[in-house]
Amino acid sequence: MAVLNPARRRVVLLAREDELDSVLALRRIAAHLGDLGTADDASPDAALVCDDTAATRRLLTAGVPVVHLRSGHPGADEPPSPAGALAWTHRPGWLPASATAATGRPTGALAPARPAHHRSRAGTLLLLSLWGVPGDEADAFVSGPLPALVREASRRTGSCTVVSDARLDDALHATETDVDALHASCAVLLASPTLGALALAHARRSSVALLPPLGETQRALAKSMLEVLPLPSAHDPDAWRPPYGSPWARLDPALDDLRGAQRVARTLRQLAFAPW
Repeated sequence: MAVLNPARRRVVLLAREDELDSVLALRRIAAHLGDLGTADDASPDAALVCDDTAATRRLLTAGVPVVHLRSGHPGADEPPSPAGALAWTHRPGWLPASATAATGRPTGALAPARPAHHRSRAGTLLLLSLWGVPGDEADAFVSGPLPALVREASRRTGSCTVVSDARLDDALHATETDVDALHASCAVLLASPTLGALALAHARRSSVALLPPLGETQRALAKSMLEVLPLPSAHDPDAWRPPYGSPWARLDPALDDLRGAQRVARTLRQLAFAPW
């Protein structure tokens, strides 16, 4: 990470790069940091850490104040946020409270900073998360259903861009591309049931079809989502004919203002400028 104007307050930004939600959360919060510089040196003024508990503990031990974010739906084996950090959890206001462990202050949806669509959209964006998925289950999906979905998406929409948190052949890695910008120009979104993907579609009131949930965490989250939102499967014929009716109209707008990223960024800014 580059060091910007040294006269500015500087913050360290860290995410778990093999988790799609973690990468998306960090980028969406970073977009609201204004004139804060980013630093990779040993003396930042504050830090934002998405999910990396070991990094948070290391920074706290070094005397750095930390905002620790659980950026997605936590699994049962996720460690608690380290004591001494300001803890947040990405939880949209419409998601049933029981669906996410109470490990920090809920953010609301972490939406993109620029929610507008491009006027001309084409192709399919497929967001695949394999974080926490057992290896045999991940391998079975990548070698079987995934290529078939990509072929079908390309046939129906002209192209298919695959972005994943795993290093896969013929796929972009989430750390190397702007997922939110790709979504702004796509016609169809297929996504693993993750909160980062849902916040993306929610902010733009766009259609989204869910890939088969992989692993226990995705299955639990998909079950909670489907209790609230009638989202189609990627294998549903309606997934290829958007708009098929926005599911977002069913949500009470008072439940979530889509400003979660701004809230966390504001906390980080306050921490960077506060005496420690």
